[in-house]
Amino acid sequence: MTTTQTSVVHDLGTLAHRLSHPARTPCVCEPPQVLADRPDGTVVRSGAIVAKAHAADTDRAALTARIALAAAPQLAGILLPPLTAPEPAAPTARPVTLWPLGAPVDPTDPGAAPWAEAADLLARLHRTEPPFPLPPMRGPAKAARAVARMRAALRGDAITPPRDPAVEPGDATAPPRDPAVLSVLAGWRALPAWARGEAPAPAPRADALCHGDLHLGQLVRHPAPDGPWLLIDMDDAGVGDPAWDLGRPAAWYAAGLLAPEDWSTFLDAYRAAEGPAVPADGDPWPALDVPARALTVQTAAVALAKCAAEQRDPDDHEQLMIESCARIATLPPELATGPAS
Repeated sequence: MTTTQTSVVHDLGTLAHRLSHPARTPCVCEPPQVLADRPDGTVVRSGAIVAKAHAADTDRAALTARIALAAAPQLAGILLPPLTAPEPAAPTARPVTLWPLGAPVDPTDPGAAPWAEAADLLARLHRTEPPFPLPPMRGPAKAARAVARMRAALRGDAITPPRDPAVEPGDATAPPRDPAVLSVLAGWRALPAWARGEAPAPAPRADALCHGDLHLGQLVRHPAPDGPWLLIDMDDAGVGDPAWDLGRPAAWYAAGLLAPEDWSTFLDAYRAAEGPAVPADGDPWPALDVPARALTVQTAAVALAKCAAEQRDPDDHEQLMIESCARIATLPPELATGPAS
């Protein structure tokens, strides 16, 4: 951990402790606990308070709108409400938000994963009229950042063909350094511009209220430990195509990482709650195809970036997502250009 990271963790722990611990009482609190420490979010818990430092390059006006969304009465029972608005800070400091502690999904008990509850929360979110103007959902932008992160982590070594005196640099006949990276990039290029964050989502599916980064780590029980499930982490929320929020489970199912019965539970619960992202019956894939492809590429790109940083080979789950990129890069584009997505 760098000196800067250590300072951020310390400051967050102090802030959370100050709010969690009654003033002028003897302190018997446990030391603050780091729940996450990444460039896009450092999260520290003290007692029943969680403090989060958002990315340094966060759009602060957009973050303020997203935090206000989590506090809006219309979203009560769907989103975990914040304790405060973003903390005022110097222009160069990372913005900070404060949250009540919730109990997360237990990663050691896959059979208890709340797929039905997650689907119901998503459907209710998607059906809610945005209570005030919001920025676009950041899902496609997050996918683009994942691909950029992969490129940066590999420093071009696995993307640029090796130099060969007999072959001009950049010549298509030069052998690739890493087929896995080329598969991810091919899958990325096969997506429509809106899924790469380069254009608005197609109407009329561009104005639904979306979470933007749905996975099981984005659910907590509040009050802990047995309260109802709620969605957390609004950094990517906004208006956009609601199918994006179903894209990661769909991608996992297509890659063989999500059991068919869990996928059916999720999809059936979403439809039962009248979620607008897919038709009420029939084939859901014309609506889910583009988001599922994009999130497959995103997941594989993040995996390759981590592998490069940690100097290791992909694990079995990461390899499945990378192999999925190779497959989707060869698929015909009909679904990607259909009006449903």
